[in-house]
Amino acid sequence: MKVFYTMLLLIGASTAVQAQKVKPSIQDKLFAANHSQVKGHIGEKLDQSYENRILVQDIEHLVAPFRSRNESRMWQSEFWGKYVTSAVLAYKYRPEPAMINILKQAVAGLIATQTPDGYIGNYSPEHHLEQWDIWGRKYSMLGLLDYHELTRDQASLAAAAKVADHLMKEIADQDGLIVNKGNYRGMAASSVLEPMVKLYRFTGNDKYLDFAKEIVRQWEMPEGPNLISKAGKDVSSRFPRPASWYSLEQGQKAYEMMSCYEGLLELYRITGAPEYKAAVEQTWQNIKDTEINVAGSGASEEMWFGGQKRQTLPVAHFQETCVTATWIKLNQQLLRLTGDAKYADEIEKSYYNALLGALNHDASEWAKYTPLNGRRLPGSGQCGMNLNCCDASGPRGQFTLPLTTVMGTSDGMAVNFYVAGAYSLTTPKGKKVVLKQQTDYPVSGEIKLSMDLAKAEDMTLQLRIPAWSEISEVYVNDEPVSGLKAGSSLKIKRNWSSKDVVRVKLDMRGRVEWHDANGRFATIYRGPVVLSRDTRFAGPDLITANRPVVDKAGYFELRPEANSSGDNLWMHYKGSFLPESYMEVAADPIEIDLVDYASAGNGSQSSTFAVWLPQLFSNRD
Repeated sequence: MKVFYTMLLLIGASTAVQAQKVKPSIQDKLFAANHSQVKGHIGEKLDQSYENRILVQDIEHLVAPFRSRNESRMWQSEFWGKYVTSAVLAYKYRPEPAMINILKQAVAGLIATQTPDGYIGNYSPEHHLEQWDIWGRKYSMLGLLDYHELTRDQASLAAAAKVADHLMKEIADQDGLIVNKGNYRGMAASSVLEPMVKLYRFTGNDKYLDFAKEIVRQWEMPEGPNLISKAGKDVSSRFPRPASWYSLEQGQKAYEMMSCYEGLLELYRITGAPEYKAAVEQTWQNIKDTEINVAGSGASEEMWFGGQKRQTLPVAHFQETCVTATWIKLNQQLLRLTGDAKYADEIEKSYYNALLGALNHDASEWAKYTPLNGRRLPGSGQCGMNLNCCDASGPRGQFTLPLTTVMGTSDGMAVNFYVAGAYSLTTPKGKKVVLKQQTDYPVSGEIKLSMDLAKAEDMTLQLRIPAWSEISEVYVNDEPVSGLKAGSSLKIKRNWSSKDVVRVKLDMRGRVEWHDANGRFATIYRGPVVLSRDTRFAGPDLITANRPVVDKAGYFELRPEANSSGDNLWMHYKGSFLPESYMEVAADPIEIDLVDYASAGNGSQSSTFAVWLPQLFSNRD
């Protein structure tokens, strides 16, 4: 093994960092928009996060641990990389001088800490490669590479290459293995796969590609995470329960596992190896089927745990925001690669519920964990920095949306999400087109689409029809379009011009989801949004059993209520429920207030909320 790495280093040792790009062998089906201007509620939350979280970050605070280099077990070094990758996305959305100046400061500050041998990190020399050291180096590389991709700055690319070269040498000098480093069967350390593939793409230097392939080979060693060979197994039971929960033996760590699969998709784009894509798709399906809850996230105490069947329980440390953001990012990767609407469905569900639910009222902080029933409680600072991993991760999920709401395709454009705003793209003939969305979705299900296009052009417009929308309508210039299918993309090919207007109507009837695995519970959806009770509003105690009154088709009527409180409340409805009664005749229905999950328990005053509504058990059922 050590011989392999020594040869690898010698082959590329004298090769200067090049500015060229390697063309992927697998092309994405969808391409990011050139620019976007998001409006409405989502736009407000993006702007709040931009101004109250990202712009105000103390950069010196993030760089300081890289100067001291006295760590042996903590993960302070991840915060810089998470921040910079978030800030790059934010700058792409709002390219303002203040943001680029902060990025310049952050990158210059980090590069100034690089040692002559190439190391950027916070660990003392005798503890290199231990605990979170490689994980931190990964995030430094990702931040440097994102900045290079944004600005074409050669210093950041050279610095990232030096970090990679030094890491490869240290591993070769020790034992040649990466899967026995750090925690979680090497998943934290070997998630460095992603920046290694990106380095190959930016430099064309084969040593980075060879190292990436070697990481994947080592995954299948007995001590490795077996991310390919066990892709068909439940993510919660791929390995025996470890003696120590947060340890090298733990193979169910949700965030790190998905990070590795993100890197595997990057390697698939370069190599085209079908087993890489198949492993990610199999694992994605298993996570969706066994772990993702009604709010679009999962994991207990940061591990996969078969959570979909257990989601009505009071779960310890439920749905870490790092897991939510990484689930969104993994789905974004698959959406971009395949164009399949099912990935956009998952992003939408997670974004509107779990992600926005982790954001506080002014977007200055992110929750570390968010339950489905209970209270929203603040997380603690980590590593002595008064900052935690989820404060750093949240914006990485949030700012994926602006440039992927509407994306380009080889023959036109695809509307993945219905978000008010204007989205600038390039047509197949290389012309500028701005697609405008007028809507308050998901408050309502009505969307109006129009285009600014200098000259009419033959194109295909793809519209995602959400899987939950049983009855959908699409009109082009008031003419109905046929062929709609829930859970797929409707493709409309025609000669498009600025005169054309598309109207979409989605099915916003209230839907009741029943859950019986651990007692009988109900929850209510409206469109992609899961609703919740909140003790800010009067009504029966949350522990009482109140049955939703549904119509003959099984739908639940929701009556909109005006938001008079202004207390960080997005959506507010009333619905009819039958209360528990011991009379011979059933009690009359009562009205109960419901709000969107992201708003529940998230006002200026602490309140208790409940997504899962207890239901009476009957032995007749």
